[in-house]
Amino acid sequence: MILKCTPVFQERIWGGRKLASRFNYEIPDGPIGECWGISGHPNGMSIIETGHYAGYSIERLWSEERELFGDYTLAEFPLLVKILDAEKDLSVQVHPSDEQAFELEGEAYGKTECWYVIEAEKDAEIILGHTARTKEALRESIEQAEWSTLLRTQRVKAGDFIFVPSGTIHAIGKGIVVLETQQSSDTTYRLYDFDRIDDVGEKRVLHLEQAFNVITTPDVTFYGRTETKQVTNAEITTLIKVPEFNVYHVKVKDGFVLKPLERFRTITILNGHGEIENVPVQAGDHFIIPQGQAPRNCMGTFEFIMSDVEVR
Repeated sequence: MILKCTPVFQERIWGGRKLASRFNYEIPDGPIGECWGISGHPNGMSIIETGHYAGYSIERLWSEERELFGDYTLAEFPLLVKILDAEKDLSVQVHPSDEQAFELEGEAYGKTECWYVIEAEKDAEIILGHTARTKEALRESIEQAEWSTLLRTQRVKAGDFIFVPSGTIHAIGKGIVVLETQQSSDTTYRLYDFDRIDDVGEKRVLHLEQAFNVITTPDVTFYGRTETKQVTNAEITTLIKVPEFNVYHVKVKDGFVLKPLERFRTITILNGHGEIENVPVQAGDHFIIPQGQAPRNCMGTFEFIMSDVEVR
């Protein structure tokens, strides 16, 4: 059994239309920036499409059918998997840690995240990290709006992977599409929004004091090394393994067997098509693989991002 999730689409001032053109989603009119593909968050709850649990929300499954996921003590579903289409630059922002999110917002999770770059225009850039060595220097740079010297930028291309721990200043630049795996949080503190105006003629709210309080200083931007191994009929790249989640990039061809784990996994198909356990899959599909049960046979040629969370 695998559980297909219905995506939820979010309008964003920086969004575009690539979620429709690349993944054939039927998206609403307007600048659609985010597809929440696998979500137990109330701001965009996924619903199971087919099978015995059709019509169940992930929140309900987590609450009533915990045996599908594993022996977790976590009160809330821990992951949120998105696809982001940045037609314009996202705001410069930062997210709190678990402890900070509980203290500041009363929420269960902070927001550590990571990006797998699906598509990037030539010379596309992200912002990741900052140059301030002390909190005093950080505050002065923010108050003086010295963004060009404070913010670190780097170019990205399709296939790149970026890890963004809580406390890290970051922004996705225009012309980039990413698959984002993150903790189940919608808390964002904006530092800078390029002075742009929203659809009612106002600048978007900034959260300078909250952001300042949670920014890691000095910056400890993580540049990890991925590890790729060849297995029968597949290539599996370990992108990151941290307490918040494990994330993998998988390329499969006919006959790959996905072995069972004692914890759930999420899968988002990036390209290609085929079947998992006789269920048709294609680019843009999102699934939860329940824990345990029999090995799952994969037929066809396709790529996906897979994530899981250690039982705790």
